[in-house]
Amino acid sequence: MTKTLKKADQYNDTAHNYLRYWDGRDYEQASEEIAIRCLLKGMKFNKSIDVGGGYGRLSVILRDYSSHVTLVEPSQQQLDIAHQFLKGKSKIDTRLAQAEKLPFDDGEVDLAMIFRVIHHIPDPIPAFQEIYRVLKKDGYFLIEFANYCNFKNRFKYAVKFQKMPIDPVDIRSDENKKENSIPFVNHNPVTVRKQLAQTGFKIERILSVSNFRSPTIKKIIPSSVLVKLEKLVQKPLAKTYFGPSTIYLLKKV
Repeated sequence: MTKTLKKADQYNDTAHNYLRYWDGRDYEQASEEIAIRCLLKGMKFNKSIDVGGGYGRLSVILRDYSSHVTLVEPSQQQLDIAHQFLKGKSKIDTRLAQAEKLPFDDGEVDLAMIFRVIHHIPDPIPAFQEIYRVLKKDGYFLIEFANYCNFKNRFKYAVKFQKMPIDPVDIRSDENKKENSIPFVNHNPVTVRKQLAQTGFKIERILSVSNFRSPTIKKIIPSSVLVKLEKLVQKPLAKTYFGPSTIYLLKKV
């Protein structure tokens, strides 16, 4: 019988160290930090949660905007790494849980953040509904997702006179699909907007992120220069969904 993988199996595999995954990805890390700080500037929260936050790489940023942060992660291995990574960093605790079943009461949370998570969730509506449940009235939801309608993909479809797909697109190789690896999809941002609106969220702001994420570009242009350019273009490129990542700041209504 084929083994059915749990949602966190890949991140519990000792051969897959997510902390090491970020080696050499300084530009991508900086791009996401720029976006978070831009969207949360001037805001203060009592309780924030970083859902599916791995070892806490972005939880540490939330500390600047929150009295307390809880890292919620379905992988025990990631939480074990987090205990070392977060050592000495105050205001953060950790919980083992899935995005679809959060260990919080209704209306307990002021801010929920979910980055690099829903590319593993073809149907994110249950997770959105659960986040909506735990957020207080007028609470905020900060979400990043892999944008299939980025400029590069739109160009590919345009030259073939094809329409962009509205459903999530599985980008795993055939080999990985046969091995029953966890899903890895890119989402249409318009579809995600509709799903969030149906759940009860209102979009406050949008950013286009990691706009220069290209192996070729990163070899030619120093990371420090790319980061400066990234800071300039995240807002102007947002409405065009230019980059491979999109970030929405939403409010519970």
